[in-house]
Amino acid sequence: MSGSYLLDTGPLVSAIATRDSNHQWSREIVEKLKPPLITCEAVITEACFLLHRTFGTSDPIFHLIDGGYLDVRFSLAEEQPRVRKLMLKYADTPMSLADACLVRMAEFHDNSRVLTLDSDFHVYRKHGDQMIDLITPGSVPSQY
Repeated sequence: MSGSYLLDTGPLVSAIATRDSNHQWSREIVEKLKPPLITCEAVITEACFLLHRTFGTSDPIFHLIDGGYLDVRFSLAEEQPRVRKLMLKYADTPMSLADACLVRMAEFHDNSRVLTLDSDFHVYRKHGDQMIDLITPGSVPSQY
C-alpha cells in the first residue's frame, strides 16, 4: 500500500488495545500501510489519555513516534485560523479539535486517506465541498 495516510485516534488506540472491539481490523490495516502515518498532537493527546485511563500507560504511543512510525509535524499554531473555521462550521456535529486538524491535514495532503473509526468523517468536507477519502472498517481493502 502506498500514499499518505492520516491517522485518527480510534484506529491508533484500537491497534494497541488488544481488548478493543476494532483491535484486529486496526492492527491489520496499520501493518499494511507504509509508515510514517501522519497525525497531529490532538490525536496523540486523545490516544494517550484513552490508553492511560484504560491500561495505565500511554508509552506505546511514544514508541511509535520514536520509531518513526508516526509523523506528528502538524502545527496548530500555524493552522489554527482554518481549524477554528472548521470547528465552527461543524459545531452541530460537534467536531473535535483532532477531527478538525485531520480535515485540515487532508486539505494539504491532497492524495491522502484518513484512517478512522469515526462516522463523522463521512459528513466532513475538505476545501468546503470535497469528500475525504477514508479507510474505515466498512471500506473495501482493495481501495487502500
